[in-house]
Amino acid sequence: MDTANLIQTIALYALPVLFAITVHEAAHGYAARHFGDNTAYVEGRLTLNPLKHIDPIGTIAMPLLLYFATSGAFLFGYAKPVPVNFGALRNPKRDMVWVALAGPASNFAQAIAWALMLVALAAMNVEEPFFVKMAQAGILVNLVMWAFNLFPLPPLDGGRILVGLLPWKQAQMVSRIEPWGFFIVMGLVIAGVVGALWLRPLMTLGYTLINLLISPLAYLLG
Repeated sequence: MDTANLIQTIALYALPVLFAITVHEAAHGYAARHFGDNTAYVEGRLTLNPLKHIDPIGTIAMPLLLYFATSGAFLFGYAKPVPVNFGALRNPKRDMVWVALAGPASNFAQAIAWALMLVALAAMNVEEPFFVKMAQAGILVNLVMWAFNLFPLPPLDGGRILVGLLPWKQAQMVSRIEPWGFFIVMGLVIAGVVGALWLRPLMTLGYTLINLLISPLAYLLG
């Protein structure tokens, strides 16, 4: 991977990634506050300032290392999780579902926003490749975050949603996985299981839904 391609890739993905992780984490915090937990607000994490959500290792070092190590074939990273005291929620088991769902939902909403940007660029006859590719990157980044975070294993959002939906006994069994959940997920990612059986089908669904949502607008403006 030469330097020019690296700089171009960073320029294209920097803004979409910053928005994706910032809004994702802030959404968790706002949802938690809505349901009674002010932890994120007290710790200054209820903000759209990306600097508050960036983790030096997970957001910068790890993605760059993987990018160079795999020549761009595999990327993974994470932001600094917004603190949530689930015990402070008015109805912890039920509200946990909504707090966890807020992050992926924000990413899907952002994917739609980037798709609308593509429609707007086409309607205004803007043919500058940089802006078109950035909008496409925005859709991709947010759909990856949406799909990956919905994987039903703690500590991912999908795992917390599952815990909130299951009966108490089964929920406790799943929640015990959390200390090892990250390593299990990474093992499944490296083995290709998450990509083949979860990410690709869910992202295909995501692209299909977005296309259905924006097609009428694209037709009217076209």
